[in-house]
Amino acid sequence: MSQSVSHVLGNPKVPTSTALPQTNNLIYTDWVSIERGFDPNQLHARETVFTIGNGYLGTRGSFEEGYPHSMPATLIHGVYDAVPVMYTELVNCPDWLPLTITLNGEPSSRRVEQFRLDRGEVLSYERRLDLQYGLLRRSVRWRSPSGKTLDLHFERFASLADPHILAVRCLITPLDWDGEIEVHASINGYAENQGFNHWELLAQEQTSDDSSEDFQLQPAIWLSARTRQSQIELGMAATLTLQGTGATFQLESAPGYPTLAASYQAAMGQTVLVEKMITVYTSREVERPLEAARSKLAIMPAYPTCWQQHKQAWEAAWQTSDIIIEGDTQAQFAARYSVFQLLIGAPRQDRRVSIPAKTLSGFAYRGHIFWDTEIFMLPLFTFTQPELARHLLSYRYHTLEGARRKARSYGYKGAMFAWESADTGDEVTPRWALPSDPYASDIRIWCRDREIHISADIAYAIWQYWQATGDDDWMRDYGAEIVLDTAVFWMSRVEWNNQFERYELREVIGADEYHEHVNNNAFTNRMAQWHLEKAIAVYVWLQNTFPDRATALAQKLELTSERRQRWQDIAAHLWIPYRSDTGFIEQFEGFCNLEDIDLQAYEPRTQSMQTILGIDGANKRQVLKQPDVLMLLYLMRQLQEFPYSPDRLKTNWDYYAPRTDITYGSSLGPAIHAILAADLGDSQTAYQHFMQAALVDLENTRGNATEGIHGACAGGAWQAIVFGFAGIRFQDRQPVATPHLPPHWTRLAFKLHWRGTWHPFDFTSELTEANSPKPEPQSPAMHEVTSLPAKLTLRGAIFDLDGVLTDTAEYHYRAWQRLADEEGLPFDRQANEALRGISRRESLLKIVGSRPYTEVQLEEMMERKNGYYQEFIQSVTPADLLPGALPLLRELHQLGIGVAIASASKNARTVIEKLGIAQWIDAIADGYSVDRPKPAPDLFLYAANQLRLPPSECVVFEDATAGIEAALAAYMWAVGNGPVERVGNAHLVLPSLVGVSWANIVSKLNQCIIPEKIVS
Repeated sequence: MSQSVSHVLGNPKVPTSTALPQTNNLIYTDWVSIERGFDPNQLHARETVFTIGNGYLGTRGSFEEGYPHSMPATLIHGVYDAVPVMYTELVNCPDWLPLTITLNGEPSSRRVEQFRLDRGEVLSYERRLDLQYGLLRRSVRWRSPSGKTLDLHFERFASLADPHILAVRCLITPLDWDGEIEVHASINGYAENQGFNHWELLAQEQTSDDSSEDFQLQPAIWLSARTRQSQIELGMAATLTLQGTGATFQLESAPGYPTLAASYQAAMGQTVLVEKMITVYTSREVERPLEAARSKLAIMPAYPTCWQQHKQAWEAAWQTSDIIIEGDTQAQFAARYSVFQLLIGAPRQDRRVSIPAKTLSGFAYRGHIFWDTEIFMLPLFTFTQPELARHLLSYRYHTLEGARRKARSYGYKGAMFAWESADTGDEVTPRWALPSDPYASDIRIWCRDREIHISADIAYAIWQYWQATGDDDWMRDYGAEIVLDTAVFWMSRVEWNNQFERYELREVIGADEYHEHVNNNAFTNRMAQWHLEKAIAVYVWLQNTFPDRATALAQKLELTSERRQRWQDIAAHLWIPYRSDTGFIEQFEGFCNLEDIDLQAYEPRTQSMQTILGIDGANKRQVLKQPDVLMLLYLMRQLQEFPYSPDRLKTNWDYYAPRTDITYGSSLGPAIHAILAADLGDSQTAYQHFMQAALVDLENTRGNATEGIHGACAGGAWQAIVFGFAGIRFQDRQPVATPHLPPHWTRLAFKLHWRGTWHPFDFTSELTEANSPKPEPQSPAMHEVTSLPAKLTLRGAIFDLDGVLTDTAEYHYRAWQRLADEEGLPFDRQANEALRGISRRESLLKIVGSRPYTEVQLEEMMERKNGYYQEFIQSVTPADLLPGALPLLRELHQLGIGVAIASASKNARTVIEKLGIAQWIDAIADGYSVDRPKPAPDLFLYAANQLRLPPSECVVFEDATAGIEAALAAYMWAVGNGPVERVGNAHLVLPSLVGVSWANIVSKLNQCIIPEKIVS
């Protein structure tokens, strides 16, 4: 390999084995999947697995040189065109990959041999997908039919830094011969969607290196085409360069297949670097896409610069979206693969498109968008890439007119979102499907008519995004209109049952699609009810915050007071088939009257239960395609709303989980079962279902990876990790954690974004055990720490924030006082004393007393108070540090003592920054870190874990009784800061931190072999 190019691909090595290793399995590292050996039987599935992309387009992992019956595809967001039966589909765009290598024989023989895996002999083969940098590599040692041996190293990427740039590289090394090699770089304008060509060729041209045109550049080719019905134009341009040798270029112009050929004299052992750079635009982004592509090609930087920019963009993406799993390499890669596939499928600049069910990786579902995006994929973006979440939700706003057209066509009001949608939002679910039996009748697809819960699913996603981001501007301008107009739809869709005096939803399909035409599906009814409740809250919020927008929407959507009162009436009287005595929720009216089934009696099997029983057979039995009641419980678990409770979850899990076709039913099911099993403490089942979701494409466990990436599985796997194993929930509208790591995981770490602040979570197996349910700690008076040595080793100091380092109680009082004054409620400083140490909700209930408020109003008041508090603490400065605090922090830092803040406040990080002490703090445990508050020990144990110290080597500084109890329960040393009446159970009691030194504290604590209380 020549020195000039040896560094380009990381000096890749080709295995030297003389036989092709056959394997059906991938090898995983933390960031890389490795395919060793090429198996033609897995061609199409692996094309899916090795998909790359950049949020603008996705390209399947087909070979540059081609292969018989391969399915190459490049799918660009928003490029749809009409197709029979399926209405519209994402169009397979011109292929930018073709790069062929031809070995020319002696002039006398005129023998030409083209490198292909289906010709000659493959001596070794390896393909790698590097998730960290979105890079696909392939190394092949190949012997031609005439016996010439060649080493080839390919790499490709779709730039994340500039979505219109694509790149292919190849290193070519002849090992045992000299002769001519010819490289052909092409654009294939004959891309098809499984036999259907959507493109009309507009123009194709090429320029030589002595071109006199405006675009002075190296030899280049370009192509322009337009979709037949939607009239979307595409422009693509490409250049070819060689390094390490002199080359002769030739331009070829077969119709629809412009090609640039370069030939050179190869020498044995000499490596030549080939680079193909491609640009692409469509008329969705620019008026003249071909001109834009050629202009970009003329000014774009060289490959190394494009690569560095792309690499930096991926580093930024992983900075917020990465998940770290230690102790399980396969799970680590699968988790990152799930995130990777969603990141490359998410539009980064276009708010008119969304992620299809199969992302941009395959032809199944024709690029249509389902509820998969909002319920399964969106949470990753909401909590790690909120700007991308905003784009995805904005798609629903831009397709709202299509939802209104659908509602009108069915005789309803408002907006009724399509079960499958594309570019306009109109319903594109096919009405009929062809049976596998040529003599059977066509199969009616009822989802388009009956699976109406999608409108509530979208409202749920909007609400979750709004709560997580506080993005009031987007909610005002876009989200509110979606939530309100779909609420109008529910009002027109419900029916009143005079006999039972209740509202009902009849003739629906719930989340479980094995059962069609059911009445009062619990999932649909509760989601509709919840939707109406939140629509009322959104309208009240608009009236209070943006009254002009509220008035405008009321006029546009005809939201009269009578209509809004009807919403309240429907929400109060919409029937949910729930038994309050047992907590059991019947999936739909009459479900329990269906024939029961034992799924174990059908094992082993490789087909869905609907395939085995038939559509009618499954419809008449208690077998589920996917979680339905359990899906409802999961979504309401995230909000801590009815009907979720741990007891109800257990009751319904025991009934429905054994009846769910979790292996071959819907791929959406395993991740939800994983989360709920973790919630129930069944880590083995949780892990099994998590891996079932995470490996669905990598291991092709369902046999349909050929069709494209299971986007919902990818999103579900992320949720299983964050909401299942980490136990993240939102209590008092804030994230808290109750981790349940699989036993062999030694660490789990990730970040979540909440209202402008990043919250890192980092769990180890030890911390998981510490946060597991345990007996209540003993009374502090009986507390003994017999395991502590007589001579103390103290390496950590853990401080409560409020009352120890600063005093923000006054800001809480002022916030409550302002709220009380606005509501006309009696409140003073004496009443404020009763709020010490209790939650925000409990505090509010004490303040309002017997005055009636709805749940929506209470939530709004709590949010308002927190807003006032956050406003007040903006005035905090370093001058607000209590006397003695800063000298002690500085001393600890100089001594190398680990310092942590352990505060139940969810605004602790803001206060720390305002106080100017962040440089002295090594770790923070705040209201987001754990589930159980003080006096449980969890917060202090979490802080000790962050410091990587055992509890016995930590000293806690606290000013509250509950905090002292928590420190003792954690088996830590406790220093009380305040009056003996309040902190007297601490080992050492100090009136303040004035004049306190670390040496003095250690000395006094060392006076106790078994700790005793010391009053100083």
